[in-house]
Amino acid sequence: QGTILPAPNFNPIMDAQLLGGALQGISCEKDVLIEILTQRCNSQRLMIAEAYRDMYGRDLITDLKENLSHHFKEVMVGLMYPPATYDAHELWHALKGVDTEEKCLIDILASRSNMELFQIKEAYLMQYNTDLQQDIDSETSGHFRDTLMNLAQGTRMEGYADPTTAAQDAMILWEACQQKTGEHKNMLQMILCNRSHQQLWMVFQEFQGISGQDIVDAINECYDGYFQELLVAIVLCIRDKPSYFAYRLYNAIHDFGFHNKTVIRILIARSEIDLMNIRQRYKERYGKSLFHDIKHFASGHYESALLAICAGDTEDY
Repeated sequence: QGTILPAPNFNPIMDAQLLGGALQGISCEKDVLIEILTQRCNSQRLMIAEAYRDMYGRDLITDLKENLSHHFKEVMVGLMYPPATYDAHELWHALKGVDTEEKCLIDILASRSNMELFQIKEAYLMQYNTDLQQDIDSETSGHFRDTLMNLAQGTRMEGYADPTTAAQDAMILWEACQQKTGEHKNMLQMILCNRSHQQLWMVFQEFQGISGQDIVDAINECYDGYFQELLVAIVLCIRDKPSYFAYRLYNAIHDFGFHNKTVIRILIARSEIDLMNIRQRYKERYGKSLFHDIKHFASGHYESALLAICAGDTEDY
């Protein structure tokens, strides 16, 4: 359900040649970069980078960084990383930047599968020679940190569901929303981070039965800060990941002006997974298409690149 699919009749050597011409001319031909890099899937882009290195003895990412600037550069360079490396790169900047970017940590760690988390940790170690969990430990704090650490382990159960324990878990969650002690917060995050998706679906239904309240409303009422945002993100990702990302994109576009980093990160990371579904949820929920809203807020080659990744239906233009 992605918007970027493998290009048919793919020729990495020809693409590398065209990119070389676009980057090494007197003025950089940005349209050529957009045309090629947004219309090839990630594995094809990696083959282009290899052909480029063979042809010019230069690194394509380095050349993109040298020739481009601002947000357009972030998009083009971001497209060149393998998915796990891109996530690792985003997490590193979120943890090691001037201010910790908690929302970026939430978006990535609450939504990735065990296998994706394992690959991210490997990529993180390889790129930065440090352990992701150690960095989370040193750069965040409190129950927010404990929950991130738990998610980063990537030890969520898979496929298993048991009605009896679902009822017990729902009761524990309900108590955790009433009592709010440190121990209850621990129990709450342990359940949300480690039970399988199927199990949690049952737990959420049981919770509604016991409390007469939706689990998201209960969490919003009882907790605050990034801990609360993270718990809600976990629940929303378990229920419907495309809806979660549609909601995050809408906020990034409308809440505080245009939060470029969030928009870029979500579009690139989801482009081959579920961006079609995200677009659909966005339109259903907010009445305007994602394509329309990006067009409204971004401009120039940056806008063209985002729109090419987003891909639009005819009525969106």
